[in-house]
Amino acid sequence: MLYHIDDVERLSRNEVRKLYSEYVNPGLASMLSLLNFDKNFVKAEGCYVWDSDGKKYIDFLGAYGALNLGHNPPEVLDAISRVSSRPNLLQASLSTYAAVLGHNLSQVAPAGLKHCFFCNSGAEAVEGALKTARAATGKRNIISCKGSFHGKTMGALSATGRKKYQEPFSPLVPGFETVEYGRLDELEDKLKTRDVAAFIVEPIQGEGGIIVPPKGYLKSARELCRRYEALLIVDEVQTGFGRTGRMFACEEEQITPDIMCVAKSIGGGVMPLGAFITTAEVWEKAFGGMEKCLLHTSTFGGNTMACAAGIAAISAIVEKNLPERAQKMGDYMLKGLNVLKDRYSIIKEVRGRGLMVGIEFQTMEKGMLNRITGGAVSKFYQEFAGAMVAGELLNGHRIITAYTLNNPNVIRMEPPLIVTEQDIDYMLNSMEDIFSKNRGLFKLTLSTVKTAAGSLFSR
Repeated sequence: MLYHIDDVERLSRNEVRKLYSEYVNPGLASMLSLLNFDKNFVKAEGCYVWDSDGKKYIDFLGAYGALNLGHNPPEVLDAISRVSSRPNLLQASLSTYAAVLGHNLSQVAPAGLKHCFFCNSGAEAVEGALKTARAATGKRNIISCKGSFHGKTMGALSATGRKKYQEPFSPLVPGFETVEYGRLDELEDKLKTRDVAAFIVEPIQGEGGIIVPPKGYLKSARELCRRYEALLIVDEVQTGFGRTGRMFACEEEQITPDIMCVAKSIGGGVMPLGAFITTAEVWEKAFGGMEKCLLHTSTFGGNTMACAAGIAAISAIVEKNLPERAQKMGDYMLKGLNVLKDRYSIIKEVRGRGLMVGIEFQTMEKGMLNRITGGAVSKFYQEFAGAMVAGELLNGHRIITAYTLNNPNVIRMEPPLIVTEQDIDYMLNSMEDIFSKNRGLFKLTLSTVKTAAGSLFSR
């Protein structure tokens, strides 16, 4: 039996859960359903989504920074509709839409970045950037940071700074080493060997727990890379297109990297689209001339619909001045969250820039229960404190968020850049309600267990 599109809309939540478990990812289905995260969302617009019961939710996750314009932005949908009758995949010609998107991206990127390669995701953009660095320099070694996240394909994973995601796939790509994020002395020690092709770094570590580096870190890293003849790759996949209050986060320190990776919101939250953009000098060394121009290609990269979405997305972000709005709304959110931090000891730290904000929670490192269990209680909270708060926000207040992959004790707040003060106030009031009712992690655990039990018995 084959399902048709009309059948999909009639499937119940339990039917979807069963199909996903049988034919997609059983573990993920179990994990999401356990905390009642597997709701059947049927409508989305702007900052809001609705489930099959007609309940409205505010999206403070924003697809990890992919929804800067919100869900289903009309200008992006309109652009895709206008090219729907054109050839979408036709390699035997030059794509008009890729050419225009390349021009537009270079206009909003840091000065000096010019040539673009279009792909389908952030991981692919990173893969291309790493290959470009090796081809342009003739060197093999790549330096990245501990706690970083650059993707899960083999090259990007080799640069990602968490062993949990690396060890099952070892041996990884050789030539990768890590340094502590923010430590310029460690970076310089690695660069001094002069055998480094590139240093790849996030302006703000997203999956690391929304970690903001010391002021001047990127600028100094730029200088060190230039001094020791290594390329600087800045991964703006999550931070790009206004998220942190600038069009690109590296502009905070007025630097131009040699290569910049983008994805997520460049597709307008509708189409899968990624890119890396580099200087004319680096491009010429890596891919210059007819002999080398096809060294790195992608069948779906630069397709008409994706590029049309990218053109519309960049135009909308610029015309609506969303970077400035992100700065304003982010300051408002951070101020409110810091008030909660001063009031409730469960919050360890609030940090971020613009509308890329992380909330880290205290762990139970002391106490009799932790000693009796040999530290198991502390380990539990380090892995699940963020998930528990996210579960309370979703099930008790209809607010969507999630923990960060490399630091699950941190939940992220990355709403669309069109979020309003009223939406932020609702989130802050909801957090207040959760913390006032669950003043300790133990009470929060009991509430989470109750939710999980209810989910199990409802199946």
